[in-house]
Amino acid sequence: MMHTVGIDTSNYTTSIACFDGEGGLNISQLLPVKQGQLGLRQSDAVFAHTKSLPELSGRLFSHVQADAIKAIGVSTRPRAVEGSYMPCFMVGYSHAKLLSDVLRVPLIEVSHQQGHVAASLWSAGRLDLMDKPHLAWHLSGGTTELLLVEPEGKNVRCTRIGGTSDISAGQLIDRTGVMLELPFPAGKHLDALSATAISTEVFKVRCTDMEFSLSGVQNKVEQFYAKHQDAAETAGYALRCVAQAVYAATEQARKNYPGLEVVFSGGVASNSMLRSRMQPFAPVFSEPKYSIDNAMGVAVLTHRMAED
Repeated sequence: MMHTVGIDTSNYTTSIACFDGEGGLNISQLLPVKQGQLGLRQSDAVFAHTKSLPELSGRLFSHVQADAIKAIGVSTRPRAVEGSYMPCFMVGYSHAKLLSDVLRVPLIEVSHQQGHVAASLWSAGRLDLMDKPHLAWHLSGGTTELLLVEPEGKNVRCTRIGGTSDISAGQLIDRTGVMLELPFPAGKHLDALSATAISTEVFKVRCTDMEFSLSGVQNKVEQFYAKHQDAAETAGYALRCVAQAVYAATEQARKNYPGLEVVFSGGVASNSMLRSRMQPFAPVFSEPKYSIDNAMGVAVLTHRMAED
């Protein structure tokens, strides 16, 4: 059985995966971020990827023989749009280019965002949506975008139709986490903390034409914590505000694009409160471990694009 290999070096995670057309294996490692910090500088992220990727690659290739690999895929930029660039993706590209040259197999380049969409669809058992228009949220540490996703050959074209005008949902969550002295990235820790929250208070973000702002929510979260001094209730408040804004934009999108299914990808999409709030839309959610940054979606896209 022939495999494809996918590599993704985002600003949060180093990851490498293999896919055989049905299943696969993703091996990843979070970048090291000190307590109280919000991520890494690009130079530090590049160093961390350069240090981690060979070890992760070695672990993957202990499961996959070189002569069973038909293509190498890699995410080379955050989004497939003009000017989208981050230096950390060059680490993955250089590793992928070396592998493709040595193994004499094709090198296929995709975007980090396309990989997220593919990982969600594969994990949810909905790869059929790769071949038809649908809506997708990319909710992560750096991105909160509502996308119109359309087939583009064996890949997908992602067109932004809504989302935040300033900070992302992930940034709001991570800043709340720093305030509450939680590890970075704070998503899963905030999710667990909010499980005991009983308040239903929420700041309703204004949403117009599927666009909203979250910078004001950060101030509201800080005020809420200053007033209540309760970490669990503050975590719940922050997550409810995010879920309410995403719900409002999704509701507007469903009116503008009737009949299209809604897919959720990105690390924030693993949040249990968000998943519960979105149920009226019959959403497509991936397994939580494939919502966070991973290379599986890159490997899935590479397998599709390398087909004879």
